[in-house]
Amino acid sequence: MFSDENISLSSWIKQRGSEDDIILSSRIRLARNLKELPFPGQSNRKQMDQVVSIIKNVLLEKKIEVAGQSYKFNYIEIKKKTPLQRMMFVEKNLSSLDFAQDGYGKTLFFDQSEELSIMVNEEDHLRIQVLLPGLGIKRAWVIADAIDDLVESKTEYAFSKKWGYLSACPTNLGTGLRASVMVHIPALNLSSNMTRLFEVVGKLGLTVRGIYGEGSESAGNIYQISNQITLGKKEEDIIENLESVIRHVIKQEKNAREKLYKNRPVFIKDKIMRAYGKLKYAYSISTNEAMELLSYVKLGSEMDIIKEKEISPLLLKRLFIIIRPAHLQSLIGEKIDNSARDLKRAELIQTEINRKGGQI
Repeated sequence: MFSDENISLSSWIKQRGSEDDIILSSRIRLARNLKELPFPGQSNRKQMDQVVSIIKNVLLEKKIEVAGQSYKFNYIEIKKKTPLQRMMFVEKNLSSLDFAQDGYGKTLFFDQSEELSIMVNEEDHLRIQVLLPGLGIKRAWVIADAIDDLVESKTEYAFSKKWGYLSACPTNLGTGLRASVMVHIPALNLSSNMTRLFEVVGKLGLTVRGIYGEGSESAGNIYQISNQITLGKKEEDIIENLESVIRHVIKQEKNAREKLYKNRPVFIKDKIMRAYGKLKYAYSISTNEAMELLSYVKLGSEMDIIKEKEISPLLLKRLFIIIRPAHLQSLIGEKIDNSARDLKRAELIQTEINRKGGQI
């Protein structure tokens, strides 16, 4: 009934990484524009085709060796994909919501693992992105920087000595770098420490966003923490600052978990086991409720309240993605309404949890 043949999951979803009890993924994104062509918002179809052709010539010739790793690229034209297929790229964080909308010239290049991708003709000509599991922000930067150099060796970027890399959005001027880490911080949320965290992060030049980035809301106690400033700072300094703050967030979340277990053991155990019970036996469940319940089950697994042999961390990470609307409908092979999705989501979760004792 649920066919994995209809979906592919990115490597950051299927693999574990450093500090992955709290850090789901690390991402580097570079905004770039080509010198001799107008930005996408002012481009005609011929000019958009030129950008796509240039990137094809760079990426599709052969396997590319970058930072000690080999990449083989493929690409898709957004206009040729169904709305459901486009949303799957958004749910995996390979595409922005704006990019997933119908429009001429939008092309997504990605390697087989979906670790490395480039959105072509979004707001800027290029959005180069590297997405890794766990706290791998420095490694992601090494890969992104190497791909950036490769593209620049074949063409010329729009660059100003005063303003750095030029972008359609002023917030991306300078380095054009957006470094972000996706964190899972349920204990801080339960301890009512989120407001203070947001304030501290903001003072350090970072921002906290929802699960899909700018303009989105949090779900399942998952947030994206990223740099706000791209102008006037070196890339290495931006990344160093982000990693330093993230390590502080990790420490605070771990402390909050210890305090909850020490001071409110009945509360936290009940919260986790009720969530586990609902996931195992609910007849119907919405996306938001499922994300919240999975968050507490993940917390229980990491605090050893729920044993790993019952439900593995990687399975929980997988479930965070495949219960979302586009993935769920792709798994069952048809488009269905909200009520029907809630029924199928509950069935899918129970099927996954019971499969091989929760291992994948």
